[in-house]
Amino acid sequence: MCGIHGLIQLDGTPVQPAWLTAMGDVTAHRGPDDEGQHIDGACGIAMRRLSIIDLAGGHQPISSADGRLTIVCNGEIYNYRELRTELQGLGHVFKTGSDSEVLLHGYAAWGDEVVQRLNGMFDFALWDAGRRRLLIGRDRLGVKPLYVLQDGQRLAFATEAKALLKLPGVRTELNRDALADYLHLGYVPAPLSIFKGIRKLPPATLLAVEGGQVREWRWWRLSPQVDRSVSEADWVARIREGIDRSVHMQMVSDVPIGAFLSGGVDSSAVVAAMARHSTQPIRTYAIGFEGGAAEQLYNELPYARRVAGLFGTEHHEIVVKPDVVGLLPRLLWHMDEPVADSAFITTYLVSEFARSDVKVILSGVGGDELFGGYRRYLGAHYADRFNALPGWARRVASATAARLPADRHNRWLNMARLAKGFIASAEMDADERYRSYLQVLSRETLASLMLAGAPRGDDRLAAAFAAAGREDDLNRMFAVDAETQLPDDLLLLTDKMSMAVSLECRVPLLDHELVEMAAAIPGILKAKGGRLKHLMKAALQPALPDDILNRAKRGFGTPMGAWLKKELLAVVCELLSPAVVRQRGLFRAEAVQALLADHEANRSDGTDALLSLLNLEVWSRIYLDGREPADVADELKALTAGRPRQAARVAEAA
Repeated sequence: MCGIHGLIQLDGTPVQPAWLTAMGDVTAHRGPDDEGQHIDGACGIAMRRLSIIDLAGGHQPISSADGRLTIVCNGEIYNYRELRTELQGLGHVFKTGSDSEVLLHGYAAWGDEVVQRLNGMFDFALWDAGRRRLLIGRDRLGVKPLYVLQDGQRLAFATEAKALLKLPGVRTELNRDALADYLHLGYVPAPLSIFKGIRKLPPATLLAVEGGQVREWRWWRLSPQVDRSVSEADWVARIREGIDRSVHMQMVSDVPIGAFLSGGVDSSAVVAAMARHSTQPIRTYAIGFEGGAAEQLYNELPYARRVAGLFGTEHHEIVVKPDVVGLLPRLLWHMDEPVADSAFITTYLVSEFARSDVKVILSGVGGDELFGGYRRYLGAHYADRFNALPGWARRVASATAARLPADRHNRWLNMARLAKGFIASAEMDADERYRSYLQVLSRETLASLMLAGAPRGDDRLAAAFAAAGREDDLNRMFAVDAETQLPDDLLLLTDKMSMAVSLECRVPLLDHELVEMAAAIPGILKAKGGRLKHLMKAALQPALPDDILNRAKRGFGTPMGAWLKKELLAVVCELLSPAVVRQRGLFRAEAVQALLADHEANRSDGTDALLSLLNLEVWSRIYLDGREPADVADELKALTAGRPRQAARVAEAA
């Protein structure tokens, strides 16, 4: 695991070592163990290394014996031993035990098609001196991020966007074309980024620069074909075997390894499989929040403790009352881009906690997407039942639901929130209904909120729907998630927050063979009878008890909505005040105040909407205004002293 960066000068001028050094210095947190660079005239590639495999011999860049090929690689190739054996049979001689060298020799043997043989999470850059060709690429699911900057002079790349900002002549500017997508979805979908002139290389994409020409192409896609010939019992067996195989494969490491454990189905499945393949107790890490009723809704420590006891893990817990005001600026600097998913805070805190013991962690990210674990996947299931009601009953239910209060941090108000969403979307077509579940702010709301750059109909979500298969409704939603929220929200924050503390996070449930198998399972079996993760739970039945398999779902987030009404209220009121909003010049101040008042009065749950606006302003102060995260944090902390006065002002507006 590391961070890679580099560039090729399209006009042929030489790359300066100082450019690569500056890019590496700003991402030193990704690789505190080692660094290196290789320059060949107009091309330079470099890395910062976090040593995981072949600690002594895995220095990068790695070059072939004849010096023709040189590579830097971020991530892990889990099947590198098998590929190494195959390549040795073809006459290749290895000089290290590194998995990255396998990719180098694989390119020499198979060319660009080497990526088809890889099982892993990675981004890489390979310089072919013989062809004067630069090749960069990203793994199938987008576990590892990669940003690209291209202008008339050069094409540059980096695992983190902040490295590109260190290049000469690069100005830090807001990409207004990405703003509507960010506020609509709560993250910036690829290929866009929040920075003008910088884009994300999409998952499963290769980009080559040769002879002054740039070519980019997709090398893998999820198949839309569903296999209805397999019995339910056989799917259960295949899931069980697939999870076991993937977890075992991803346990390869030359340094201490552990697992995040929330006590949910996904993390428990990973820990159960790890325990089967380890002769020593697995190290597990869990987090809980100190505070009142809202914090207790997110406290999963009893479930984590239960699973840890079942498998005899070396269990570690931390209960926190996080200094969110102090954390936000630093974490948003690490994120590169603002995000409305509060899981980035939780992920950072538990990563920081685990890093004191281990260098590698396994996570259950991806299980909900693969096996039908989100409530939103039941939209059609409930819509069919709602639409079967008499017309008068639907009208009464709709009128009643529209008046219900909503707050996700109160058990009953959260149920009301979910009911409002399901009923309001019941008569929409399937794609618009799913969009309504995913969106943070509707396109109609954005049109009234934004001063310019109103949302387009041909956004990234629409493109994902257009590319998804239509044979199976649930798998269609999975395919859309795999192109959007999974890589650009969940995996991005998982990578950035774990690597902020130099911790490698692996996601075995997103092994591509397991993903391909899950995509072929009929949706009616994944959520049979409205039971989320029906097949996965059946596969785990021998290992996990019913109270874990059938517990109420709770996301890996924070009680952010409650904090926005209390601990963070003064910060929200100041950073989203009419004066600040008008000065920033992006939104209509009165529309922002209306969102804030509706959230405070429980007329709607505005957690994600307000967090998206708040994080955008904090991000702007760091990246656009050029301030240090610590300076912004001090400013925000000073605001909390005025919280009672600010609370009264919002209550009056509500």
